Amino acid sequence: MNTRLLKNLLLGAALCFATAAAAQRPILIHSHNDYTRRVPFYQAYAQQVYSIEADLFLCDGQLLVGHDIEDLDPKMTFEALYVEPLVTLYGRNGGRAWRDSDEELQLMIELKSETEPTLRAVVALLDRWPEVFDVRVNPHAVRIAITGNVPAPADFAKYPEYVLFDGAWDADYTPEQLRRVALVSTNFRNFSTWNGKGSIIPAELVRVEEVIDRAHAMGKPVRFWNAPEGATVYYTFYDLGIDYLNTDRPETAAAFFADFGNKNFCIGEHREAAAGVTGTKRLDKTTRDFSGFQNDKLQLSKGIDVYEPTHRNDGGKGKVKNVIYLIGDGMGLSQITAAAYANKGLSLLNFNYIGIQQNNALDAFTTDSAAGGSALATGERHNNRHIAMSADGVPYPSLADWFHDKGLPVGVVTLGNAVDATPTAFYGHSVERDNSDELTRCLLDGHVDLLCGSGIREFKRRHDGVDIIRELSKQYNFVRKVDQINAKPGKVICIDDEMDAAAEEKNLTLLAEATRESIAKLRERGGDKKGFFLMVEGAKIDYAGHSRCLPGSIIETLSFDLAVAEALKFADENGETLVVVTADHETGGLTLLDGDLESGRIMGCYVSDDHTPSMLPVFAYGPGADRFTGVYFNTEIARRIRALTK
Repeated sequence: MNTRLLKNLLLGAALCFATAAAAQRPILIHSHNDYTRRVPFYQAYAQQVYSIEADLFLCDGQLLVGHDIEDLDPKMTFEALYVEPLVTLYGRNGGRAWRDSDEELQLMIELKSETEPTLRAVVALLDRWPEVFDVRVNPHAVRIAITGNVPAPADFAKYPEYVLFDGAWDADYTPEQLRRVALVSTNFRNFSTWNGKGSIIPAELVRVEEVIDRAHAMGKPVRFWNAPEGATVYYTFYDLGIDYLNTDRPETAAAFFADFGNKNFCIGEHREAAAGVTGTKRLDKTTRDFSGFQNDKLQLSKGIDVYEPTHRNDGGKGKVKNVIYLIGDGMGLSQITAAAYANKGLSLLNFNYIGIQQNNALDAFTTDSAAGGSALATGERHNNRHIAMSADGVPYPSLADWFHDKGLPVGVVTLGNAVDATPTAFYGHSVERDNSDELTRCLLDGHVDLLCGSGIREFKRRHDGVDIIRELSKQYNFVRKVDQINAKPGKVICIDDEMDAAAEEKNLTLLAEATRESIAKLRERGGDKKGFFLMVEGAKIDYAGHSRCLPGSIIETLSFDLAVAEALKFADENGETLVVVTADHETGGLTLLDGDLESGRIMGCYVSDDHTPSMLPVFAYGPGADRFTGVYFNTEIARRIRALTK
């Protein structure tokens, strides 16, 4: 976190009446000219904004809402549009703005007609419901802030204490007058010509910061009106420590700042332990038990080490004896970029040979994990939901089948459910990814020497009267922890419940450990002369995308990168190992918005909670790595691996 932002957040703790709201909202959203909405008051209220503004004229004894006197409508009364709804809601919500929250609500009233009579009329109206508008009667009452034709500071005391006022940044208030100032507002155009794109001109930024610092020195929040709008403005104002976001688009602004913690991440930044879980209901049958991303664990005290490969046997025509194929489920270029900025580097970015793959399903423009994973496994395009099987039900041989038929040991590892789409694409065949009974029975053909993941429930059920664990135990050692993979010789199925949990500090290295143990097991099974094939999946980068959780995505990608490092280390040691890293699809349409190179802070948001058809990077290292450059369909990866291992 930058020094200015930290300073402003600390100053924010002292703000006079916005303290409780500021503690819960990253920025106070102010619905400017609210009465111009299609549904005044309720549109902004539905977004749970902090502040709602109404412009008032006193006309023939009536308080009317409007921007200009010639536009006034006798039906647009302040009482009907704002006071009556608030009285009704406070009665319904037990004396609070919102039934399920103690967050505060401010009503900003801009006086357009003569100050004294207009404000007296406002006070007379509000005094009829002190339980709604007077904080001396109800501490959860609506906060009243007067702007526009504000009375002179010397006259503040003429009005009830619950009435506060909009202040000027360059005014000199007495302590008593300052106590009646709710916030400091000023015209942004007096300080900057910025249009909301790119960066503010440095000289203009200095002037804006002067206003912010002056307001905060008073202990008051600051608002700029007549400012540009848009995502760049939102995060720029937040970074500057501007307390209020003045917006004519409350829905858009509220959506941007909703769940703000899950749009930001910085390694080493200590955050207050957030309650609850960022989860998803969009996962498939085999992953429905995923417990979600625990919000209080979405932080890391330090980054991961980055491995620098030797490149001694990289590219060229050397022999390919071993293949390690790593798939980051849901990992697009934005996910990689976010993790790289946060960690200030990735082992994944030390590959010299990089290509781009297209990944559309056979029957749909956007692929699911079944079709995407199956294309990576078999070299054939698939319908969505199909696992290594054609549209008319003919099994396609996978790379696991290819290497098994060559007499080489095969391993399949996932940091997720072992019966989910991507791992099953390497050992099973079905026209339906949810046919877990059918897919686990495919293991009985013995084409896999090692399977590692979570999902013990999928193995404990009896399938058509067959006790699958009992049958598999005739040819596999069944173990429940990654560190037991090499406890006994022979084939292994490791179902470790810990691999079902989201990656966090204490288990960040689990996939790397499973990769290292699996390489050792496959070497034991095949011997150094024989070679092996190993697929490793980072499953929960996808889960984070479905959950719109940037911190989860970064932590899962770093966990995956540690497994990539293990593959590279072995490839350097062995000299005859091809490492290929890619993804089955991108999840969430992650867009990066802002960051800081020095601290590694990164900000981003998802445009979807599902897969997107974005093209994906392919990284290759070792003999034959040069074959994976260029742009091609995802089916080419398996085909080129087979061509290099004939």
